[in-house]
Amino acid sequence: MNAEEGNGAAEQAKVTRRYNRMARIYDLYDAPMELMGTTKRRGDLIQDANGIVLEVGVGTGKNLRHYPSGVEVTGVDVSSEMLRRAKDRLAALPLDAQLLEGDAQDLPFSDDSFDTAVGTCVFCSVADPVQGLRELGRVVRPNGRILLLEHVRPTNRFLGWFADVVSVFTRRIFGFRTNRQTEANVAESGLEILEVTSNGVWRKIVARPARGD
Repeated sequence: MNAEEGNGAAEQAKVTRRYNRMARIYDLYDAPMELMGTTKRRGDLIQDANGIVLEVGVGTGKNLRHYPSGVEVTGVDVSSEMLRRAKDRLAALPLDAQLLEGDAQDLPFSDDSFDTAVGTCVFCSVADPVQGLRELGRVVRPNGRILLLEHVRPTNRFLGWFADVVSVFTRRIFGFRTNRQTEANVAESGLEILEVTSNGVWRKIVARPARGD
């Protein structure tokens, strides 16, 4: 963790400002990645959501159309401008959902409130990703599931170095890091990893709150 990440509240405030600034062009900026497979990855992940669902980092609401029928979704995001666009998307969908401003690092929910938690391309932006993951473990019921889709630091030595260099600029300009090691962060948070699917820099991670037995 560098000094910038260590100052969690100030760092997250900077990230929030960047996403508020980018919200009006975010979908256009992100469209190439969606066309190159991210949309399909979102759908493949979210089809496994069930029951009462929490989505952290709901953004502009790209995941909302992928939820199966019968789920109840609460989406949170630190950016009010991103949420405004998500609410526009939600209005056109037959989905039982509410969208709230909130921080993954300090979720405004009681313990064991949700059957499923979802996060897609969000823990590259959270100032303290381990704390955010711990919060998911707190609010998800012991028999629930945490479904994550994240891009991670490449394992190749040169590409990993390149991601470290690029991350300095992506964080300052866009708000995210290209070199997060999310698998390690999930393990450090105390969650129990049930499944990891690797595809290049992408990881689909299925986890659950650690059992006490």
